[in-house]
Amino acid sequence: MPEKMRVGIIGCGWIAHSHMQAYLKMDDVEIVAAADLIPGKARAFLDEFGLTKVPAYGIHTELLEKAKLDAVSICTYNTTHRQCAVDALQAGLDVLCEKPMSVTLQEAVDMAKAQKKTGKILSIGFQPRYDPDMIMVRDLVRSGVLGEIYYVQTGGGRRRGIPGGTFIRKDLAGVGCLADIGCYGLDMALNAINYPKPLTVSAYSSDRFGKNPKYCAEYDQFDVDDFAVAFIRLEGGIALDFRMSWAMHMDTMGDTLFLGTEAGVKVKSPFPDKPWGGAWDGTIGPVFMYHDVAGNLVETKVPSKAVPNFNRFDAKVRAFVDAAKTGGDSPIPASQILYNQAILDGILRSSQLGREVEITIPEI
Repeated sequence: MPEKMRVGIIGCGWIAHSHMQAYLKMDDVEIVAAADLIPGKARAFLDEFGLTKVPAYGIHTELLEKAKLDAVSICTYNTTHRQCAVDALQAGLDVLCEKPMSVTLQEAVDMAKAQKKTGKILSIGFQPRYDPDMIMVRDLVRSGVLGEIYYVQTGGGRRRGIPGGTFIRKDLAGVGCLADIGCYGLDMALNAINYPKPLTVSAYSSDRFGKNPKYCAEYDQFDVDDFAVAFIRLEGGIALDFRMSWAMHMDTMGDTLFLGTEAGVKVKSPFPDKPWGGAWDGTIGPVFMYHDVAGNLVETKVPSKAVPNFNRFDAKVRAFVDAAKTGGDSPIPASQILYNQAILDGILRSSQLGREVEITIPEI
């Protein structure tokens, strides 16, 4: 690899700006290309950052064929993640793909197989993992102090927070609140317990708020979920209780809970006074551990590890660059997020069928 890692950005919408801002802070990275299907969008995106001499392309395959690249960030619509990632991996490039990994389980399987076959890096964009307090919760849960973990509750959700544009169109997003913020809640919980394999899902989802002009300005284009709940059975005898919303008449869908045979942990919402503050897409609120001490029932507030002005997104992109430059492992591997995607896929199937469904994940 040259002294500067040559990066291309596929998809030049709003999330691509965060990728670009992170890369431009790095002396060992060079942005050498960008692509977007909308005519002129990639050119305007590059020019916005003063990269007037960097070539812009339309379809991503043109970028892969013509630009000299080491890696790409995929910032396209959810429904195109699979194709863009597989094509980039097969072109010999390392890939940082925005969340959700894909829309369906099969798409995620295709991506994981391409990663395994090519030996390149495929990292999925869950920046909350780099939050110091998220890391603290993960380490606390994994430490063994809770004993045998048998129940986890996660989800959070928003009282109000329906986005617009591509987020609410099934042909582009594929999934609604589940893909937007639900995958974060799942990753927070599953990463803390080392991503056990999901076995079954019984779920319910609805779209009552998104299709109501009182709550969504683009109600006539809304055709995804805005609310979902699910009960997931995991390997190891663990039950996962999941809740998620873009809109509801409640302040939160509940704290995140880890129940163990020796102690329990409660993670409070990060911004309980905000209508959008219950999602696990950034940092967390106060953390409490419930345990027995000398026969007494004790509640202990766990000290925060928060770092002022810490940028989780920059940390995510930096971890990807470091792994790509050193040939290291994927910072957030597809082999883990495959299980996250399997649960989202199961929630959609169960909701449509109105019954519990099994999750079958093929060998990669």
